[in-house]
Amino acid sequence: MGRTLYESVPAAKALFDEADRVLGYSLSSYCFEGPDAKLNTTAVSQPAIYVASLAALESLRAASPDIVASCQAAAGLSLGEYTALAFAGAFSFADGLRLVQKRGEAMQAAADATPSGMVSLLGLEMAQIEELCRQASSTGSMQIANLLCPNNTVVSGTKAACDEIEKLASSAGARTVRLNVAGAFHTPIMKPADQVLADGLSQAKLQDARLPVWSNVDGQPHTAAADFRGLLVRQVLEPVRWEATIRGMLEQGFDAFYEIGPGRVLAGLLKRINRKTECINVGA
Repeated sequence: MGRTLYESVPAAKALFDEADRVLGYSLSSYCFEGPDAKLNTTAVSQPAIYVASLAALESLRAASPDIVASCQAAAGLSLGEYTALAFAGAFSFADGLRLVQKRGEAMQAAADATPSGMVSLLGLEMAQIEELCRQASSTGSMQIANLLCPNNTVVSGTKAACDEIEKLASSAGARTVRLNVAGAFHTPIMKPADQVLADGLSQAKLQDARLPVWSNVDGQPHTAAADFRGLLVRQVLEPVRWEATIRGMLEQGFDAFYEIGPGRVLAGLLKRINRKTECINVGA
């Protein structure tokens, strides 16, 4: 991940080199060479995705500077919100990376403390999902974590509750996908990661964003630094409202999107929300 950008885009190389210095270990080596077992840990994968995404942004800036300069708003799903905030100038690359490092390490610790996970439920209405969560909660904590697009909702909970909701959803005729993540993100199981992040944010230098960044927590645009401090803390424990975010942007007239960074998940979600809206992928 990111090796081609490192070798072909000087500004992207500079980001990876700076990340190695800021983090105190060779993130670039993990990204380029693995091993996967290390790269896929939350503590490493979160900084890796943040850096690779901003490196991809630099490739777009080098190829099409006018497109980057004309951007009117930004948004990112979960960790991607930090990429959006860095792009919008709410914090520097290095300060954002330090926050992401704290977030990743704290969420990894919370996941290690409570065996848990996330399950994508496909083909169910919200009322059905809420009822399945209620039933699965008899075996452990289970809550809605990501509201992604029509008929695609992710739930988070303890391992036993994840096992139970998979059985319940299958019986209801739905398809389930167990996500390859360390734990039950965007639920109270992540405590005390929220407080660790709050401490980091209290010390970090944040400023008002130069363009609106749409928040996962409330699906609304924000520019004030004070807003971001609170919203990023809440995001650790609260659901990601991605469908509401995209629908809000579409209602405000946004008609072209760029997905920056590894993967094409967001383009797929956008198609499920509004098939006619253009989305161009800039990969890492």
